[in-house]
Amino acid sequence: MTNLFAFPRRIAGLVTVLSALVLAVPAYAEVVFQDVTSPKGINAWLVEDYSVPIITIRFAFEGGSTQDAIGKEGTANLLTALFDEGAGDLDSDAFQTKLDDDGAEMGFAADQDAVYGSMRMLADKREEAFGLLKLAIQEPRFDQNPIDRMRAQIVAGIIASAKDPGTAAREQWAKALFGDHPYARQSQGTEVSLASITADDLRAFKTANFARSNLHVGIVGAIDAKTAGETLDMLFGDLPEKPDLVDVPDIQPTFGKDLFVDYNLPQTAIYMAFPSLKREAPDFYAASLMNQILGGGGFSSRLTDEVREKRGLTYGISSSMMTLKHSNVLLVNTSTRSDRAAETLTVTEDVIARMAKDGPTPEELASAKKYAIGSYAINELSSSGSIANTLVGLQLRGLDIDYINERADLLNAVTIEDVKAVAAKLLSVKPTILLIGPPLTTAENPAPAEPATPSVN
Repeated sequence: MTNLFAFPRRIAGLVTVLSALVLAVPAYAEVVFQDVTSPKGINAWLVEDYSVPIITIRFAFEGGSTQDAIGKEGTANLLTALFDEGAGDLDSDAFQTKLDDDGAEMGFAADQDAVYGSMRMLADKREEAFGLLKLAIQEPRFDQNPIDRMRAQIVAGIIASAKDPGTAAREQWAKALFGDHPYARQSQGTEVSLASITADDLRAFKTANFARSNLHVGIVGAIDAKTAGETLDMLFGDLPEKPDLVDVPDIQPTFGKDLFVDYNLPQTAIYMAFPSLKREAPDFYAASLMNQILGGGGFSSRLTDEVREKRGLTYGISSSMMTLKHSNVLLVNTSTRSDRAAETLTVTEDVIARMAKDGPTPEELASAKKYAIGSYAINELSSSGSIANTLVGLQLRGLDIDYINERADLLNAVTIEDVKAVAAKLLSVKPTILLIGPPLTTAENPAPAEPATPSVN
């Protein structure tokens, strides 16, 4: 997903102003979440902060690229490239000039499960900036010239990435895990699907997906609750109450597959997929701490210690829990010299097997809890943008507004028996493995060894 806070074009002057202000922002020692409901019943979470005269708003409409029609993949992605390309009576150039003049940054993006928008502005330009955002949300133009230009940019990226073996491999990886589910589609679309998308398709997607009941909003900065509520109604009050979303089923990824992409590279990329858990699962926090110990803790993780530090097989190896609305996967990935790929894979599998069999030590669990609790504010609450992102992310995951205050207790309540149990449950499953590189070699067989299963090319 693209950076929602990326600078738009032609704002050199604003960059200087905002850079000076950002440097003056103090560390967020305490962040107080307020639950705001507008006169029309639109809900948002607000963090008031007057240390600098900036307001940041971030919002998400649940839906995302899974709502792309079959044959028109890439609709959500193309849509998000066009909101600052003209709205209301302002064409593309006029809209972007006005955006710059009003001292604001605006961005949109989409992932599988939502379409996101954001705006950051100077507080004394609030009315003008929010007026432009209202136009973008409620009256996007979708003129043909911007559509053609943005489509051409996306297609150029697709053509360029097609030369990268990793692109085809990722497509095969998604198909192996998710089959015909929308999660296996190419969210940016294809040359063929993008060519079929019209302005009417974009309008229909926006109308079906942008509604009040699937909306989540976070606001941070120099704005009070009353003004925030009035702003919510101005921006979103005229949207339909409910979206018209296509039903997307939950899916259990397919595990136990061995995939191999034969490509003459000096390095081999290794990907492994294990089961994971829904966010609301009772043992989610135990799984999160287990992942932290296994490979999510950077240089303090078991995988880093065994694969990188002790053996020098890679510059980096990590594990992560990918929690989607309709599926969940625990991913392990690394890359290594191709002549040592077999050794790297064996060592990685051994580390994972030991975690599945024995779980962590008490010292590892205590350290993981300390890190998970202590790093949260640094990672999630370090700036107005990150706070706004956190506000929306918590809402999308169905968490309570008091989650930050409760989180430490939830993590501290996890026992070593809890982590051992969840490690055995998740990591004892044979993973789906993808290798990208030359055929494996081993010490016993220095000639390239054919993969155990047919190559996927």
